[in-house]
Amino acid sequence: MPAHRRRRSLWCREHRNWRDNEWGRVLFTDESRFSLSSDSHRILIWRERGIRNHPSNIIEIDRYGGHGVLVWGGIMLGSRTDLHIFDAASVNRTRYCNEILLPYVRLFRGAMGLQFLFMDDNAPCHRTVAAGQLLESRCLAARTLPPVTIRELRLALQDEWAAMPQQLIDTLILSMSRRCQTCLAVRGDHIPY
Repeated sequence: MPAHRRRRSLWCREHRNWRDNEWGRVLFTDESRFSLSSDSHRILIWRERGIRNHPSNIIEIDRYGGHGVLVWGGIMLGSRTDLHIFDAASVNRTRYCNEILLPYVRLFRGAMGLQFLFMDDNAPCHRTVAAGQLLESRCLAARTLPPVTIRELRLALQDEWAAMPQQLIDTLILSMSRRCQTCLAVRGDHIPY
């Protein structure tokens, strides 16, 4: 079993029997890229095992070249962070520490105390020595027309984030025990839904 599947299975094994109050102290975070163009030229496909490098599965594509933004947000039971929109689309360790960990994660950690658990997606900028040291040292509406400018895109994303019902977020987080059990059943592989 590959290392990432082992880590995922181990994490699920440790957390599968958590109660709602335990999930309530976890801040789940992620970032996504949004583009003004209709196609970011990313092609996502599902493949059978063992055919990853088969010539029929290799397609040359353009890398994200249009105007767009990278956004970051965090959710937890009963709360969420503000939506952070990065001015430039790439994030390095310095930007991650200065624009995410210090202004957002540190505040949630301070409010939750020692019971706080921070979950990110293990992106390279999240795993830097600087980010790790900082975390250890700190108690830490529907639109009819698509946006055509970066400003309109930023406003649309913030509106959608604010309009997301907290009940939807809470339901997602409360499903984590079931998701952990499913992950263990498939031994850390992709979860069939």
